[in-house]
Amino acid sequence: MIETFSAASQKKESFDAGKEATEMAVNKLSKMPNIFWVFGAISYNQEKLLEGVNSVIPGTPVIACTTDGKISTLGLSTDSVVVLALASDQIKFTTVAVDFLSQDSFKAGIKVGNQFINTNIKYMQIFSDGLLGNGSKIVEGIQKVFGKSISIAEGTTGDGSLFTRTYQYHNYKVLTNSIVGVGFEGKYSFITGVSSGWTPIGMAKKVTKSIGNVVYELDGQPALNVYKKFLGKHASLLPAVGVEYPLGLSGPQGDVEEDGYFLCRATMGVDHEKGSITFAGDVPQGAMVKITMGNDLDVIKTAKKAAQSALDQFKKIKTFNLK
Repeated sequence: MIETFSAASQKKESFDAGKEATEMAVNKLSKMPNIFWVFGAISYNQEKLLEGVNSVIPGTPVIACTTDGKISTLGLSTDSVVVLALASDQIKFTTVAVDFLSQDSFKAGIKVGNQFINTNIKYMQIFSDGLLGNGSKIVEGIQKVFGKSISIAEGTTGDGSLFTRTYQYHNYKVLTNSIVGVGFEGKYSFITGVSSGWTPIGMAKKVTKSIGNVVYELDGQPALNVYKKFLGKHASLLPAVGVEYPLGLSGPQGDVEEDGYFLCRATMGVDHEKGSITFAGDVPQGAMVKITMGNDLDVIKTAKKAAQSALDQFKKIKTFNLK
């Protein structure tokens, strides 16, 4: 049996917010949870927030991070904490943490993989420092250990629109410059739905100089200058505003990947002296890219599309299992 419930709190005091959200989630379950996900606002005292969570479920594994915004029973919220409690008698959860991500994202990914090497996981979730790591290299490092035999879901941690420091949570410890993760093993099925609401704008540009997730030139021009020209008076808000206009990499059919969505890269940092932009994942030199944009209606529409895709796949699995 698997039970899950999420809850949210907008209390101003960090300890009280963590405690209230956790109590609401636990009270909805018929048994104590095996693991807790906690997504907190950067405005909270992070240690006090986790102390509030721990006061309700002492010793229960905790994973996740600070974020920009959260979607929950409160709707969309920013200055809040959202928790997800999961209780199961058929899934075993193993949590891990790796420090010093900024030194080498690929090697950090290998370290994550090695911590799971003696388990039988077939799915993992990881949350990495969005300002100091390269998401693509982390996944490559994990796949160096496991190949593509397991599925990986990754999210980068945020700090609102500050772009200064993010935090990761691992069993009541507050970390930074780190990766935290949880592996799932046991009897279960999981489904993922993916869609994108981003629309390409203007002519495609060639990445004429990049190293990993740092782009120096687009069509021979400093990448930062290209974005500044596009953003106009909003350029002073970089890198935060760049998240609203991610770079879209052209897929095998031109603008769109085969399964119907862009591979997008959000801005994580800018270097005004070098004219470069750091993105959340690799942007290969020689790739053709376009700046993209979205709106509320597109995001809602594609979120529904992703949810429907997951539901359709789930129905197929249930039909198969009944035969």
